[in-house]
Amino acid sequence: MPETLTGAPARGAAPARRGPAVPAAAPAAPTGTQSVERAISLLRILARRDAGGARLVDVVADSGLNKPTVRRLLLVLMREGLVDQDPGSRRYHLGVETFALGSVAAERFGIRKIAAPAVLRIAEASGDTAYLSVRSGFDAICVERQEGAFPIRTLTLAVGDRRPLGVGAGSLALLAFQPDLNEIRSIIDVNAGRVNSYAPRFEPQRLLALVDQTRSQGYAFNDGLIVAGMSAVAVPILNRRGEPEAALSIAAIDSRMTPERRAQLVALLQRERERIEQQLGRTQSPGARDLALRARNRMRA
Repeated sequence: MPETLTGAPARGAAPARRGPAVPAAAPAAPTGTQSVERAISLLRILARRDAGGARLVDVVADSGLNKPTVRRLLLVLMREGLVDQDPGSRRYHLGVETFALGSVAAERFGIRKIAAPAVLRIAEASGDTAYLSVRSGFDAICVERQEGAFPIRTLTLAVGDRRPLGVGAGSLALLAFQPDLNEIRSIIDVNAGRVNSYAPRFEPQRLLALVDQTRSQGYAFNDGLIVAGMSAVAVPILNRRGEPEAALSIAAIDSRMTPERRAQLVALLQRERERIEQQLGRTQSPGARDLALRARNRMRA
């Protein structure tokens, strides 16, 4: 029986880690280091704002920095091509240099290249929208999307969109199948403010229950929690240590996500997941095999 997050702790389980205490008077970071950290935080803020961009006031609010500091950092990033400003709307966007850097970095992370054909096969076989997501810190990022032939599309994510871990089916799979329960709790704690502002229905206790449900059934199910009338299922792609490397998901309108069809879609995702893991040359962990077996047994019952 899998360990749970919402019930009583398992016998002999270690207490949840609370993280190291913060010193009362931690020394300030050197000016250069602090500037780099702040600049990186601004790039992440713009990434979260997606294609719509962000006003100066938005970046100031999200960063907690004062306006002159934000403006100065944005000007430096613009000179380096990492940030652009739309001359009409005056909104800030990630610049072309971030795309160039990301394209080079993508070659190092082969999961997208290997999994892209699987995402296409999933979309063609299901007729719905298929996604591939990867973890980045406390977020999940969509790195591949393919649309199926069904005329009503569920385009809830674009490539490059990010969500806090746990929000959405693929993001939930990346969170729930982390092997360390203490890490799952820590992620939920860190993301609590962002998740609640993103979707109030994802308060920590609800998210803990969703993690337990996901681990128990062997796949993630988003039952219209993000967009009313749209649902999604997802499975993790695990590495040799049993950690989620990425997640495959399918999104569809509710009428196409009946229990019977959901079982078929999960089976499709599981088959493609196994194919990807074989291509990566990794052996699925015993825990992952157990989760998949339980999911199949439940679907056949």
